[in-house]
Amino acid sequence: MLETLNPPQRLLMGPGPIDADPRVLRAMSTPLIGQYDPAMTGFMNTTMARYREVFQTTNQWTLLIDGTSRAGIESVLISALRPGDKVLVPIMGRFGHLLAEIATRAKAEVSTIEVEWGEVFQPEQIEEAIKKVKPKMLAMVQGDTSTTMNQPLEHIGEICKKYGVFFYSDATASIVGNEFKTDDWGLDAVSVGLQKCLGGPSGSAPITLSDEFVDWIRKRKKVEAGIRTEQHQDGVEPFIRSNYFDLPMILDYWGEERLNHHTEATTMLYGASECARIVINEGVDNCIARHRLHGAAMVEGLKALGLKLFGNQTFKMNNVVAVYIPEEVSGDLVRGQMLEDFGIEIGTSFGPLHGKVWRIGTMGYNARKSAVLQTLSCLDACLSANGYRGPKGEAAAAAIQFYKSN
Repeated sequence: MLETLNPPQRLLMGPGPIDADPRVLRAMSTPLIGQYDPAMTGFMNTTMARYREVFQTTNQWTLLIDGTSRAGIESVLISALRPGDKVLVPIMGRFGHLLAEIATRAKAEVSTIEVEWGEVFQPEQIEEAIKKVKPKMLAMVQGDTSTTMNQPLEHIGEICKKYGVFFYSDATASIVGNEFKTDDWGLDAVSVGLQKCLGGPSGSAPITLSDEFVDWIRKRKKVEAGIRTEQHQDGVEPFIRSNYFDLPMILDYWGEERLNHHTEATTMLYGASECARIVINEGVDNCIARHRLHGAAMVEGLKALGLKLFGNQTFKMNNVVAVYIPEEVSGDLVRGQMLEDFGIEIGTSFGPLHGKVWRIGTMGYNARKSAVLQTLSCLDACLSANGYRGPKGEAAAAAIQFYKSN
């Protein structure tokens, strides 16, 4: 007899994914309905409205891309960038490289600027590069979990407007755990995922698009044979090379015409909508404050262990922290013991930080006191068991004292 799926119980305290909120999992277990059921149309419209609050925008075109957060990134870039279009990608970690990779695959002319991992860009650096490159789009990551840095965006939008540049940000790791104001900051396109501060599973990518951005991508519209009618006209610009990530067709599917594009991932729609409902009921600002509180408590506990924090702490994300692995211990052995003996997962990193730091997250459902204290106590014990020569027995006590003071 085949065994029933029975994954081990884990507390996921790495840089994501995290444990999904039980309310989200319950929503995802509800019955399926057809994609043209009036109730389904209602759920889709409700979800759009909820994510306008999450993104802090009035954008009409705020919806879901069926796929992981990378699907949201690709849908924006592949739909906006024609072959030969110039795009500027500021890189401060692994995921800036990802944006450049996807833009290159779209056959755009990609220019990059870089800062050292652990730092962020200043507005004048962005403006100078825009003046030099003259791009159609600026594409940048807000919160990059590979470095734990949170790129300030509040002055970038006005620079982009000044030079007639579309402004896109991937905010997968930072949304609702850190301040993000789509309209106030002048963003034209934003994409995120559920598996970080939104407290859901990976598999749905909420996006929001400005009217100006939508006007542009609709110039690349191409309606499939088999569903097009005499009323449908193709755009005047070269059509989008991806069918699945063709945003104009996806907009027609989510819009009043409900023109068939794909079969909506109903279970993920339920989950994504519930993620947004939970955040809205808590309050976006309160959600950000919760991530700030528990992230700071984690930092206090790590400092009490004598661990050195990575990166410019002025710009650290609220919801994930990186610490250098002590020289006298094996980072993989400590992580392995935490996982096998305690069922708690923390992360390592990529590129120049691989094997040098641990990344520890406090996000979504796991941005709570009990999860912070369990993780700190576990790390404390595993460090001691693996020959760590620094302070012992101080981590949880320091976090508890921080909570009392805050």
